[in-house]
Amino acid sequence: MRRMMAAFVALLLLALPAAHAVQPDEIMPDPVKESRARELSRELRCMVCQNQSIDDSDAPLARDLRLLVRERIAAGDSNSQVLDFLVARYGEFVLLKPRFELQTVLLWLLGPVLLIGGGLALWLQIRRRSGRGADVPPPPLTAEEKARLAALMSDEPKSP
Repeated sequence: MRRMMAAFVALLLLALPAAHAVQPDEIMPDPVKESRARELSRELRCMVCQNQSIDDSDAPLARDLRLLVRERIAAGDSNSQVLDFLVARYGEFVLLKPRFELQTVLLWLLGPVLLIGGGLALWLQIRRRSGRGADVPPPPLTAEEKARLAALMSDEPKSP
């Protein structure tokens, strides 16, 4: 019975989502502000880990950013003001999902444009290939080709 309970607890622990890196001393006393801070932390990139949010990162810089977010929220900043402050300080790279602006148009539109362009090129290639052999009969044989074909067909197969 103990083994089954231990296995159940182990499976339960494996099924839980990854633990967040937020330390107990970082948590704000107001649950509403803390939830805002966590929401913002999930949108910000850890400059050390780069593909992790500061909410998930154990890096010291991520901790500093989490504390800065909480400090700005405690000062009364809105979510957009906190993000604007961090972007002004660290650049667009601090956002896990960059904003759609003039500087990021290429980043946002290059993927769909390439996908549509590739699909269009593929469609044109298929259309060109299917049109090439469907309605156009092959050119007639020349006199030399007819003679060669007749010679090949008149030869009897040689038996070993």
